[in-house]
Amino acid sequence: MHKFILILLFAMTVFSCGTDSDAGEFVVGSDYLALSNKVVLIDTVSVEMSTINFDSLVTSNQSRILVGNYDDPIYGKVKSNSYFQLASSSYALMSGGSDTETTNYVFDSISMILKYDNYYYGDTTKVQTFNIHRLLQKVKPNTEDNNFYNNSALSYSDESLGTISYKPRPIEKDSINIKMSSAFGAALFQKLKKREITDFDSFNEYLKGLVLVPATANSASVTGFNVSTSKVRMYYSKYQANTEETPYIVDFMISDATKQFNSISLDKTGTIIQNLPISTSKLSSSLTNHQGFIQSGTGVACRIDFPNIKQLKYLSEKGAIVDAQLVLRPVNNSYSEQYPLADSLKIYVGDNLNRISASLVNSAGTSVFGILNKKSDEFNENIGYLIPIGNFLQKEMLKQSDTRSSLILTLPGISKTVNRIVLGDQKHLNNKILLKIYYISY
Repeated sequence: MHKFILILLFAMTVFSCGTDSDAGEFVVGSDYLALSNKVVLIDTVSVEMSTINFDSLVTSNQSRILVGNYDDPIYGKVKSNSYFQLASSSYALMSGGSDTETTNYVFDSISMILKYDNYYYGDTTKVQTFNIHRLLQKVKPNTEDNNFYNNSALSYSDESLGTISYKPRPIEKDSINIKMSSAFGAALFQKLKKREITDFDSFNEYLKGLVLVPATANSASVTGFNVSTSKVRMYYSKYQANTEETPYIVDFMISDATKQFNSISLDKTGTIIQNLPISTSKLSSSLTNHQGFIQSGTGVACRIDFPNIKQLKYLSEKGAIVDAQLVLRPVNNSYSEQYPLADSLKIYVGDNLNRISASLVNSAGTSVFGILNKKSDEFNENIGYLIPIGNFLQKEMLKQSDTRSSLILTLPGISKTVNRIVLGDQKHLNNKILLKIYYISY
């Protein structure tokens, strides 16, 4: 240990003598302006990367219907089913105050209308197919926390109530209309007409909910739809001889967002991360071609450790880390127009069992994100996420206990998207992780 410290001190002394520009350009507080102070740049500290997998993610109450599936060339088979409960503002047909009028009402049709919410991932130039199924159990969580998760599921009928094959146009202010089973619609209409359904409870007993299930073939993307504006719409009319029929509608909405959730799965069979361990363990990047992985929706996240950071406190009798920058580089050819890079990374602080304690913050208590530099060059060497971690490393260096915290990297919208990214570790051939630490002795 002492030999390592002496070598490091010697290396830093040589570096500081030859890098006046680094010391001169770096601005610190007035307490550090004495001429005897030395600010050195350290870029040789070990950084360990691994991939972890959270047990589950809360996907209810996210205000997004997420449906679709595709074969990811790196991650495997991605799929999202969307479950929801329906309700109406009124369970009475238009009667004008007289129940006898309803005898002339006739069922016309029933459809599901889904409004795009501008989110998509994958290849939207290919046809997407999904089916509507009737739930066999109520949308009620089995846990005490009243949440549904990405691995939650409810049983549903094999019979399809409606199907659609279409090419998604998710960034347009548009919607899709799926014609549903006339037999299903007519039966529901009769329940309303005969006043066998009069309120939410009786309606929910009859129709517990619906689920959207993507087809296993002819699908290459996942698309988001707006929860608040999507609906099932029933059309009916009043029949009168020798007169034009008057059209009416009944809308069934997703009025309770907590009763809508997306079941998002990832089949990793045959992929480089197929042996991803349980949530309390990790898969070293040394076993995955020196790469770390992140995917929203499925719980895959990247963990960063700094095993030797405490040794920096022996560099001088009085010293501190005044700044540190971590640069994470996406692996070349792992992203494209179909699989774009997110603009930022969300950073958490975790323990050795991958339990998150808090968001990463700076010295002012403000949350810190990894911000993407999009300025590309010929070899994409400048593309990367910059994360300021000086405050975090200073605390880690001064810890009295033997415990170490790690950084856990996820993507924004972790519970309602399926975006993903592949990052290079410190030994990656082309896209190495870079850590710059600015250390001052005084």
